[in-house]
Amino acid sequence: MSGAERPEGKEAATAGDPGRSLGPSDASPDEGVVEDLPLIDEKAVEQLTEGLISHYLPDLQRSKLALQELTQNQVVLLETLEQEISKFKDCNSILDINALKRALKLQQKRQKEELEREQQREKELEREKQLTAKPAKRT
Repeated sequence: MSGAERPEGKEAATAGDPGRSLGPSDASPDEGVVEDLPLIDEKAVEQLTEGLISHYLPDLQRSKLALQELTQNQVVLLETLEQEISKFKDCNSILDINALKRALKLQQKRQKEELEREQQREKELEREKQLTAKPAKRT
């Protein structure tokens, strides 16, 4: 359309024009679509729907069953994993207790050795004291 062929005014503005607002008399872009569609036979729609469903439904049902089985297997796996974690924690607790026992035994052994060394030193000091020459008493 050339500039001379364009109608002037509000009707000439396009919907993409940023300065223009749509009015109540403006046509919707979907207007006339329903009238443009051919008449649809409801029975044909129903038959097509049933055909589509019968084609995909068996696969969907098998998929649903497979997903249910997978979900159940995951539940069993999670329960088994929780049991194994519990066993692992128990084993770690036992290992920790055993390590504490070993540490306690080692500490007791060291304390006993230290006590024996101290007693030995005391015996040696007493022996030295007894062996030290004492001046004779004059009478």
